[in-house]
Amino acid sequence: MQSESAPALTVAFVVGVAPGKWFQRWEERFPDLPLASEMVDDAEQLAVLRDARADVAFVRLPVDKEKEGLHVIPLYEELPVVVAPKGHEIQAFEEIPLAEVEDELFEYSGGPSERLDLVEGGAGLAIMPMSVVRHFNRKDLRYRPVTGVEPYAVGIAWRREDESDLIQEFIGVVRGRGANSSRQASVQRDQQEAAQQRRENLAATQSKQAKARNEASRAAKAARGGARGGSRGRPTAGRGRPGGGKRRGR
Repeated sequence: MQSESAPALTVAFVVGVAPGKWFQRWEERFPDLPLASEMVDDAEQLAVLRDARADVAFVRLPVDKEKEGLHVIPLYEELPVVVAPKGHEIQAFEEIPLAEVEDELFEYSGGPSERLDLVEGGAGLAIMPMSVVRHFNRKDLRYRPVTGVEPYAVGIAWRREDESDLIQEFIGVVRGRGANSSRQASVQRDQQEAAQQRRENLAATQSKQAKARNEASRAAKAARGGARGGSRGRPTAGRGRPGGGKRRGR
């Protein structure tokens, strides 16, 4: 049994993902199995799984699942936006074609917070998931949807060698399976246990029936044997004439 201080699972998620709704569903379904959570930058999203700091992670796709030895399930897509300092001309538009801002974009491989720092400092524009920009909510930055850019995909990932029932339960919660769904690990386990119990009950019943038939058969044989023995013990009439006398000669 899990103690109050020991989490059942540790779940990591990249900035912009809001896992609260899934955590709430888990708590409603498994109040005695608490979760631990950790928010990480995109650059760390796989490292937390490699290092076993997290059992499950919400990640941005694509991910090389074969190389990383992961199971990955796509969940949803995020809208890409272009981010600019307050007062930039993008504010005059509802959405911006990529070609209009391409020359102002800069390359940066660090975390989203540092990237926004650079945009705010005048280094150029950046394209990011809208959820990330909203998460940081910088008052000196503005953003608009950008067209001509593939949406950002979010998925859930876990190590292939870890197929625990708890992980499967959490995956089911995230995918919207009900508590009684036949695809939930706990339901499958209960069904397997119920099926095994039914098999054991059937075997026990068949054994009792076979025993009863054997006992009935032995009783019937004993009864028939007793009947034959009683018949042999009765006296038989002689074959001579009445009275037992000998036949007279002529």
